[in-house]
Amino acid sequence: MVKVPAATEVTASQRARAPVRTSVVVMRLSLLIRAGGNNDEVRRLGSVGLNDRPEAQMEFRELECFVVLSEELHFARTAERLYLSPGRVSQLVRSLETRIGGRLFQRSSRRVRLTPLGARFLADLRPSFDGLASAVSRAKAAARDVTGVLRVGFLSTPTDVVTGSVRAFESRYPACAVELVEIPLSDPFSRLRAGEVDIAFTLLPVDEPDLATGGGLNRVSYQLGVSTRHPLAGRAGIDAEELASLPLIGLEGPAPRAWRERVAPSVTPFGRPIPAAGRVATSQEGLTQVALGRGGMLFCAPTAAQHPRHDVSFVPVAGLPPSILGLAWVKSAESAAIRAFDEAAAGHAVGMAALVA
Repeated sequence: MVKVPAATEVTASQRARAPVRTSVVVMRLSLLIRAGGNNDEVRRLGSVGLNDRPEAQMEFRELECFVVLSEELHFARTAERLYLSPGRVSQLVRSLETRIGGRLFQRSSRRVRLTPLGARFLADLRPSFDGLASAVSRAKAAARDVTGVLRVGFLSTPTDVVTGSVRAFESRYPACAVELVEIPLSDPFSRLRAGEVDIAFTLLPVDEPDLATGGGLNRVSYQLGVSTRHPLAGRAGIDAEELASLPLIGLEGPAPRAWRERVAPSVTPFGRPIPAAGRVATSQEGLTQVALGRGGMLFCAPTAAQHPRHDVSFVPVAGLPPSILGLAWVKSAESAAIRAFDEAAAGHAVGMAALVA
């Protein structure tokens, strides 16, 4: 919203010279706005006759209504162009005239025309208004376009869900390139909030009020990574209750508590406490600690498959809720490209599910 300090009310004795004075002030304001003047400069200019109280500041809608009415010179046609009622147009014009301190239009039952003050105000306002309207139009067009670069975050390993989603998106939108950025397992949301990535693969559900999420892209089981020297290494599988006998490696950093519990639960499904081992920031750090026999660590099955090692065994775990991968982004930063990537990823997930079935 563009706000320009408006003129104070003038007395009857001042009204005769108000048009000239107001025109000069508005012209200086227009030049200042076009030059990128700051609020302090605008307020200083207001000392020559403009009221800088917040409640007396012009709103863009008032200025828009004034410009369109000056073109149409007809309240009904102005209302139609702005998707307003004629009464609302009259209200906006009266409000602007009150702020200016003089009549901008002469009205009769047959015609509407600009007053000399209105004509001067239009001439001074028009360049700045047209520039602003053009900037808004270009921004709206850019928001609808899926072009440029989309930065996509991923956790630990770019599995087929990640790479397949990228291929599906880029095939649909060749004018938009994807840059993949690794997100630390221990800090899943900071880069999103800092604007370093636009959208990120993450574990669902996400309980963060400022973030939006898409649907689940896969549902996979967990595997326990242990040293090949550990007694569990030779097992074909274990039950989740057996985790109570093995210290689990957890996460350090700012990850939310629910996220930490998903990666390294503190209790089994039946409530038995699970011992805690050390803490790490990334999956690679965790694998190193596992290889050294300092604890076990849970990995989703696709990630485990991407990290075969001679000194680490991965044992399937039954009885844990599935690991669900999805996408998250900052609500206030949502764009056409973000929505398009979420849709492409969902389409890829449906195709993969059909192949598995």
